[in-house]
Amino acid sequence: MARSSHLFTSESVSEGHPDKVCDRISDAVVDAFLAADANARVACETLATTNRVVIAGEVRGPVKLDQVERIARDCIKDIGYEQDGFHWKNAQVDVLLHAQSADIAQGVDASGNKDEGAGDQGIMFGYACRETPELMPAPIFYAHNILRKMSEARRGGRVKGFGPDAKSQVTLRYENGKPVAATSVVVSTQHDAKLSQDEVREIVRPFVLEVLPKGWMCPEKEFYVNPTGRFVIGGPDGDAGLTGRKIIVDTYGGAAPHGGGAFSGKDPSKVDRSAAYAARYVAKNVVAAGLADRCTIQVSYAIGVAKPLSVYVDLHGTGHNGVDDAKVEKAIDKVVDLSPRGIREKLQLRRPIYARTAAYGHFGRAPEADGGFSWEKLDLVDALRAACR
Repeated sequence: MARSSHLFTSESVSEGHPDKVCDRISDAVVDAFLAADANARVACETLATTNRVVIAGEVRGPVKLDQVERIARDCIKDIGYEQDGFHWKNAQVDVLLHAQSADIAQGVDASGNKDEGAGDQGIMFGYACRETPELMPAPIFYAHNILRKMSEARRGGRVKGFGPDAKSQVTLRYENGKPVAATSVVVSTQHDAKLSQDEVREIVRPFVLEVLPKGWMCPEKEFYVNPTGRFVIGGPDGDAGLTGRKIIVDTYGGAAPHGGGAFSGKDPSKVDRSAAYAARYVAKNVVAAGLADRCTIQVSYAIGVAKPLSVYVDLHGTGHNGVDDAKVEKAIDKVVDLSPRGIREKLQLRRPIYARTAAYGHFGRAPEADGGFSWEKLDLVDALRAACR
């Protein structure tokens, strides 16, 4: 049983972090292929280092390789990199994408009486809790929002001196199972060389105060901004980046399990992505329906097989009105089709909605009019309640 009083920490990274630059490029490639053909297949990996980007993987669709190079440059430009060591115009971009394996395609594609199968084997998790209105764990939610606010100010020209690369880390104190205050906050942000550490600290402070609930700010001695004292060289020039290296940042900040598969760079036939979205969708609706205060869901798949091999629910002992784990499992089976096809159709995932997910988390975001973050909708609440009676 989890302790009711403890400290818990989560981190986030900005869109200019080297790994997130790669996630953004890979997801922008996914969007381009899906915009051209809703049935396209993409498994795109990106590496970035000093003035060099390498894009590799397997694809099926009408997008040309020279278009992929332009996509990469546009992403780097939009993030804000115009530095000597990493510049959208001058970086060498190598595109090494090739056709999807026919062996994989025959397992995934529908044919005859065979339904569409999962794009790979694996286990995926979804989670929701009552710590924030968005039904997300509080530490990762606040860590994301600190950096998001800083990015919005940088992009909007309201703050001078920030670079694109940044990281945050928030430690919260829990009492009786609920977060009550921050005990430490760490923010490291790329900055102009002319700014001192103290100046950067005071530029950062208002963003932390804006995001944390009133009265939650950590003690001054536990407020760390650029602890090394200087962060001028950033992005892929300072540290190589790769797609898929920030899976805990992408999900629940360590407050819930992760199956291991990354999201970015994958079209929705890959259950690493689509089933993780579906598991979050269901878990969030379970909590929103008042069936429990916390919900973890695991699903598993085999490559080429449509039916999930297992669905597991853990309410962490927080079920209400006689609702337990087994009852929710049965309700899910009645209410939701967790086959790869069922997920993609229910959440309408064959659309170019993925580049926006590449930074600040795939979960806890508002559903958007064009279908972005459709897995955050709360349209299963009534059906789940009825199925649990």
